[in-house]
Amino acid sequence: MIETTLSQMRNSSDFFKTSEIIHILDGRKKEEIGFFVPVALRDEFQKFVKKVEKQKKEALLKRIVKAQKADPVGDGSVDDGIL
Repeated sequence: MIETTLSQMRNSSDFFKTSEIIHILDGRKKEEIGFFVPVALRDEFQKFVKKVEKQKKEALLKRIVKAQKADPVGDGSVDDGIL
């Protein structure tokens, strides 16, 4: 993995020809901005992103189910339609 600042990336086209992941930092604030994933790793990265998104959705559904169980529908109340 290569570490670089955003300004260095703007000034060089060589970064976009690499086959390594680039860790991008804000040079002035010394904070992490993110990562650049090259085309060579696109398929593996997309699989990873799909896995993370699925985990987020599953966690949200678990929260919904837990809330649904904690708030049963009784007489005189309105059902929210979530099963």
